[in-house]
Amino acid sequence: VQLVESGGGLVQAGGSLRLSCAASGSTFSINAMGWYRQTLGKQRELVAFITGGVGSADYAASVKGRFTISRDNAKNTMYLQMNSLKPEDTAVYYCNAVTYYSDSDRYLEVWGQGTLVTVSS
Repeated sequence: VQLVESGGGLVQAGGSLRLSCAASGSTFSINAMGWYRQTLGKQRELVAFITGGVGSADYAASVKGRFTISRDNAKNTMYLQMNSLKPEDTAVYYCNAVTYYSDSDRYLEVWGQGTLVTVSS
């Protein structure tokens, strides 16, 4: 599975952006997917995740009510709609997928290359 993010950029505080994560390859193996972010000198943190099947979602407390995660299984694409952006949302955002291969009974994590989101005050 390969993941490619897009949609990052520069936005003013209070503005919105939508990130996309396009999956290719053995997409049938994807279970849960999520968005993480990382700033310089800090650990990567989970922003939001969405499960396979019914697509249950959960969010970090810092983004709940402002960000919405979704996935379009027909397009093999996951999204992160970010509204009411704050300067502290500035980070590199990474797409993550948890894949499962039944023949080997293994779970593997896959990461995208990241996309930079900069929120100016």
